[in-house]
Amino acid sequence: MTKKMIAIDLDGTLLHSDNTISAYTAEVIRKVTASGHIVVIATGRPFSMAANHYYHLGLKTPMISFNGALTHIPDRRWSQELSITIDKRYLFEVLNQKQAFAADFIASEYRKKFYITMDNPGSIRPELFGVKEITDKMRLDPRKITQNPKGLLMQTRHEDKYALAAEMRRYFNDEMEIDSWGGPMNILEFSARGVNKAFALKHLLNVYKLTKEELIAFGDEHNDTEMLALARTGYAMKNANPILLPYADEQLSFTSEEDGVAKQLEKLFL
Repeated sequence: MTKKMIAIDLDGTLLHSDNTISAYTAEVIRKVTASGHIVVIATGRPFSMAANHYYHLGLKTPMISFNGALTHIPDRRWSQELSITIDKRYLFEVLNQKQAFAADFIASEYRKKFYITMDNPGSIRPELFGVKEITDKMRLDPRKITQNPKGLLMQTRHEDKYALAAEMRRYFNDEMEIDSWGGPMNILEFSARGVNKAFALKHLLNVYKLTKEELIAFGDEHNDTEMLALARTGYAMKNANPILLPYADEQLSFTSEEDGVAKQLEKLFL
């Protein structure tokens, strides 16, 4: 069987709504990996918020996080690592416009840390950032921002996160990628211009000397559009946002809650 690269989103795709991966899904992915295919997590989450799922699945492959801004092999030095940042001046401008953007919070994310505004502390769910509680040392003080972030995350009270994302892209003259996060929460994620999951996957295909004909992808949200468009076969989950469907080759009959990814992988490879 021809080796395939299988790119899988997390939220709304592989994960259940309680942020878990079923034992069945984990077993299917381990079997697919053991048969020689390259399973790649491709998520908008920062690495720190996705690492436990990577380790749980026993993966040794590269991982895409921050919507393509970081492609690396955890716990290893890797000469092909890809790391892109956003100029911090964009963060400062988002902070300046936080009222206009109806922001509950804005987070500046790095590989192993983050800073977050605390104007509305009750709106912050610590588990979104892979921590048990939000502490004062995590407070986003502009004086702390001495490095360009990997990505930005913003929760908004705007009634239409997709309309706001489009408005913000216009405001920033398309100098950043601004997409919605999977699931029902009003969260937008920001990455550098031209950086998305497809950008990172093209790099990995080149590293592994594969073509997009060997790429399969699974997703559910707006930030998966480029990835599904790139793949030879792009699968949208049954619960996918309708905005993704024009980019998919097929919509699955099962949701993330029903282990749709695992059922399709089992059908294709096992």
